[in-house]
Amino acid sequence: MRVGIVGGTGFFGHYLVRSLVAAGYQPTLLVRPGSEDKVVCPERCSIISGDVTDRGALERLCQDCHAIIYCVGILREDRKRNVTFEQTQYQGAVATQQAAYEAGVSRFLLMSAYGVGSDGTDYQQTKWRAEQAALDSPMDVTIFRPSVMFGDPHERMEFASQLYFDMIRPPLPAISFFAGWNPSRPVMMSPVHVQDVADAFVAALGNEETIGQTIPLGGPESLSWRQMLGRIAETVDRRKIMVPMPTGLMKIAAHALDWLPAFPVTVDQLTMLEQGNVVGPEPLTRLLRRAPRAFDATNLGYLCLARQDLISAQ
Repeated sequence: MRVGIVGGTGFFGHYLVRSLVAAGYQPTLLVRPGSEDKVVCPERCSIISGDVTDRGALERLCQDCHAIIYCVGILREDRKRNVTFEQTQYQGAVATQQAAYEAGVSRFLLMSAYGVGSDGTDYQQTKWRAEQAALDSPMDVTIFRPSVMFGDPHERMEFASQLYFDMIRPPLPAISFFAGWNPSRPVMMSPVHVQDVADAFVAALGNEETIGQTIPLGGPESLSWRQMLGRIAETVDRRKIMVPMPTGLMKIAAHALDWLPAFPVTVDQLTMLEQGNVVGPEPLTRLLRRAPRAFDATNLGYLCLARQDLISAQ
């Protein structure tokens, strides 16, 4: 069965392609010109050159496919390059879904995010609008809303690696965020392994019970920001002093400085951080028919390799 993918060269897409190939599917990827070297398992994949603004490329992608997966997302806009939430997370998803339907594809899987809604940040609103457009279509749709994903980045951007490089590796105290201005409100998340999310997508392709569903995906534990930093520090065998920091204070700085590309977070990202991202493991467990991977030293071992690479380079 041929499966078309938009977003197949990113962090999640890397795992998704491998899972599809392992399950016997034939991936066809929409790839920006110049990014062909980012395709994993290139000998098992077909490549369509183009992007989500190219209607002809989308039509070629959907040709002879049994299902289409849209898993494009950005955490930060780059308006100078015309990379926006509106274009990437909404318009691109709608254009792909329409091209798929017109090509006779019946199955459409959409990567969303936990916490999206009509009254959220621009990131959340565009994800939510893409969900509504997909559900309003006549296609057999499944939507996934994962919590924050972690896993070996394979030279791509990833949550735990970013925390390691930004907070655990430097010889400074790590920042332990709490929500708003209230120290009794820890920032909470349910980190989910990217391989488990990829396997959930593949499982849904062959499971008609997932049609029409919006499925939240979370790992086996809900952890505070401090606990996640502690797990990362333990994994790389480092002791860290942690300084409590209200997200409200960071918002003041972000309002003034988030126009700088080097500033680590945006106001919207801090708003979503305050909301938390807690998802129970039950939906993922049912799909995988096993327990999800934990955010622990066993599954964070790739951070030790990152640390060793730094030591070797010094």
